[in-house]
Amino acid sequence: MAKIIIIDDEPAMVEVIATLCREKGHQVFPFNSAPKAVEQLDSIQPQVVIADIKMETMTGFDVLRHMREHHRQAAVILITAYGTVETAVGAMKMGAYDYVTKPFKIDELQLTVQRALDYQAALRENVYLRKELKNRYRFENIIGTSRKMQQVYNLINKVADTDSTVLIQGESGTGKELVARGLHFNSNRQHHPFVAINCSALPENLLESELFGHKKGAFTGAVADKRGLFEEANLGTIFLDEVNSMAPPLQTKLLRVLQEREVRRVGDNKSSPVNVRVVGATNEPLQPKLRDGTFREDLYYRLAVIPVEIPPLRDRLEDVPLLVNHFLQKQASAAGGEPKKIDPAAVDILCHYGYPGNVRELENAIERACALCEDDLILPSDLPPHIVSEAQGEKADQALAAMPVGQPLDEFIQQQERGYIEATLSHCKGSREKAASMLDISMATLYRKVEPKNRK
Repeated sequence: MAKIIIIDDEPAMVEVIATLCREKGHQVFPFNSAPKAVEQLDSIQPQVVIADIKMETMTGFDVLRHMREHHRQAAVILITAYGTVETAVGAMKMGAYDYVTKPFKIDELQLTVQRALDYQAALRENVYLRKELKNRYRFENIIGTSRKMQQVYNLINKVADTDSTVLIQGESGTGKELVARGLHFNSNRQHHPFVAINCSALPENLLESELFGHKKGAFTGAVADKRGLFEEANLGTIFLDEVNSMAPPLQTKLLRVLQEREVRRVGDNKSSPVNVRVVGATNEPLQPKLRDGTFREDLYYRLAVIPVEIPPLRDRLEDVPLLVNHFLQKQASAAGGEPKKIDPAAVDILCHYGYPGNVRELENAIERACALCEDDLILPSDLPPHIVSEAQGEKADQALAAMPVGQPLDEFIQQQERGYIEATLSHCKGSREKAASMLDISMATLYRKVEPKNRK
C-alpha cells in the first residue's frame, strides 16, 4: 500500500482517480487545491503525486517543480486533456515519471501508478545497495594495524580519487580484489560500474572477446555484436586480476587501450573511445617475466604507475587477533546472531602459523571453527589440525632458539630451578612458608636454593 496525493481542480476527476487508486489498496489524499496539497507534503510524505497540468492557481508543472526541489523521492504523474508531444517532452525533461492524457483508460492509469511505485522501489534498493557496497569496501575494512599495512593504507588513500593506473601485487589470498574495490568505491567513479575479470580463468581467444568485445561474424559462434568489459566499465573501473597470466598478443592490445584510451572489438575496423580506470593485480613478481620476455616491459610501466604491495599474512602476524575478531563479527552477521567467543589459547595458536593461503586461509579457519565449536566458545580443538600442529611446532622451535648455547649444564639447571622458585614465591606474594609447601621442599632447602643469588 502506498500514499498517493491526487490534485485536480475538478472534484469529479479527483473522485474517479481516488476510487481507482483505492481499488488497488492505496491510501489516497485528494485535493482540489494545489497550494493546499503542497502544504501537506511534509506531513503526508507520499510515494506518488498525480496532478492535472492545467489548474488555475498552481499548474501541474508548478507542482512538479516543487516536488523536484523538495520531495525528490516521490514519483510525479501528470494528467492533461491537452496531449501534445511538446507537453509530454517538457514534463519528462522537468522530471515527471510519466504522462497520461484525458480521457484515460482505467487499467492505463492503474498500470502507470504501479510502474511508478516499482520504479521508486528500485531506486530505493539501488541507493541501499550502493550504500552497502561503499560501506563494505571502506578502507577501514581492510584490517590491520601493523606498520606494513599502515603503509598500504596511506598509499591507497592518496591515490583512490585519482585516475592513475594501479598495479596491486601480492600472494593469493592477501585481499587484492578488496583493495581494488576499495579504490573504486572511494573514488569519484563510485557511481559507475566496477567490472572484475580473472585473466587466468579464460583461454586467450575467449579472454580477448570478453575484454574487447567482438563484431557479428568475427569468428564461429559470433552471432551478434558484443560489448567487451572495457566498454561495460566505461566511466568506472576495470579490475584485471592475475594480469601476469595474459598472453603476449593480448598484452599488446591492452597496451594500446592504456595508451590511446580506445578499444577495437574483435573483427572490427574502427575503435571506440573508453574512459576507464584500470587496476591490475598479480600474484607473482613480474621482474622475472620482464627479464625472460614473457611480459612486456612497456606494459608493466603503464600498469605500475602506482604499485601497491600487499604483504603476506606471515609478515604481519600481529594483525591476526584483529582479523580473527573481524571474521567472528562477519560470521555473526551472516548467521544473524551474536559473535562467538574464542579461547586465548586458540588465538595464540593462530598467531604462530605461517598461512600459505594468507587472509583467505585464516577466514576459512574461523568459519570452520564457528561451525564446529560448542557453547559458542572456540577452543584449539576446533581449529584445523594442520594449523594446530604447525603452530605448536613453530612455538617449540622458537623456544629452542631462545635456549642459551654453550652454558654448562649444571649452571643452566640451577638457573631454571631458581627461576621456577622465584615465580612460585611471587605467586605466594613473598611468603616463603607457602612457597616451600607448594614446592614440597623444606624451608632450609628453599633458603639454600635462593640465597646464592643474593650473596656478594
